[in-house]
Amino acid sequence: MLYYFKTMRAMDQITFRHDTVLSDVHMLLPNAHHLMTRLNNVGQPVFVSKFKILSYGDWHDYNHPGKGIKEADEYDDQREDGEQWTTTKQGKYGETSGEGNVEPFLDEDGDLNITHRPRKNPMEGSSRDLACPMVLRQSNPVLEQEEENMDDEVDKCFKDIIRIEHTMATPLEDVGKQVWRGALLLADFILSKPTVFRGATVLELGAGTGLTSIIMSTLAKTVYCTDVGEDLLSMCKRNVTLNRHMMETSGGEVRVKHLDWLQHDLCTDADVEFSWTEEEVADMYNNTSFIIAADVCYDDDLTDGLFRTLYRLCSNFPHTCTIFITIEKRINFTLQRMDVSCEAYDHFSHCLSQLQHLVDGRCSFSVEHLPSNFSQFLLYERIEQLELWKVTATPLPFDQAQCDSELFSS
Repeated sequence: MLYYFKTMRAMDQITFRHDTVLSDVHMLLPNAHHLMTRLNNVGQPVFVSKFKILSYGDWHDYNHPGKGIKEADEYDDQREDGEQWTTTKQGKYGETSGEGNVEPFLDEDGDLNITHRPRKNPMEGSSRDLACPMVLRQSNPVLEQEEENMDDEVDKCFKDIIRIEHTMATPLEDVGKQVWRGALLLADFILSKPTVFRGATVLELGAGTGLTSIIMSTLAKTVYCTDVGEDLLSMCKRNVTLNRHMMETSGGEVRVKHLDWLQHDLCTDADVEFSWTEEEVADMYNNTSFIIAADVCYDDDLTDGLFRTLYRLCSNFPHTCTIFITIEKRINFTLQRMDVSCEAYDHFSHCLSQLQHLVDGRCSFSVEHLPSNFSQFLLYERIEQLELWKVTATPLPFDQAQCDSELFSS
């Protein structure tokens, strides 16, 4: 869900405007502690969040919360000296019942007197980082490199931890700088199909913070992680660097590149940062087996641009390509209809239908809605509005292509 805010908060907090949106991931992430580290090049606060990849045992406990709750209750009922707390029931006027000697609940003044369990030092055994004051500054490439080297040493022991820099509460045009549930759903799907993606060349469209590309790089050989905007791509590249420990075992590589859905050609100007080399363009067209896109359809013009880009790429591939797209069906109330609707989702569905029935003699597209019952490796709320779609683009044989082309032209 996109959250729209129309209020202003204090200057020492995030400022929300009428066009501000905030991802559910940053609001509802379990045990989240977002650390604001710096200001980016456009003056937006940058936060760091950690995402843990669950093992099978962790995933089982997460999907069977009763077991975890029972274990937590058993643990909490034990005192540090090994003795059990006496369970009592409070009756009328503070009277108690139960086994053992129980002190009264009321003191001499008639106030409620509660005996608290002994507690450890709050910082001992806690996963929270100690919060210290710091002076926010604009990004500095030299300091960023020093911090990356330091962070890399810290995270070497945590192969299952992904650290993602992101912003929060951005205007609609900057939503790519946040982490969305669609990216986590697609990451789960990737992790649940290791044999499918292992050793592949993959292109991600609208990569945003790069989380899904980073997950994919644990399996794939090469991942072209693409989006637009120098500041967004710089953040994405930094996230790739922060998580290079994830790629050490697989030997995967993430290449952050500029790809604008509203432009026909790829940028190959060597003087432009995040441009493509001729070798990379050839490799992408000749070897890409999968295209992925996570929760990128929220604006009709951009959705049109996405499907035009998919068609343009796939119609020039010499081989079959499989596309996986996640989308969250967001229900909004509109004054125009005076009712709830899913306009962005409806337009996405319309574009899917058009693509499936497209006949141009170059390739054919088949569309399939996949169930979301695969294992969950990341902590988030997998709501029923999250969907995963599979599109298969197959080049037509020359004879059939020529026949279809003549039929289409007539």
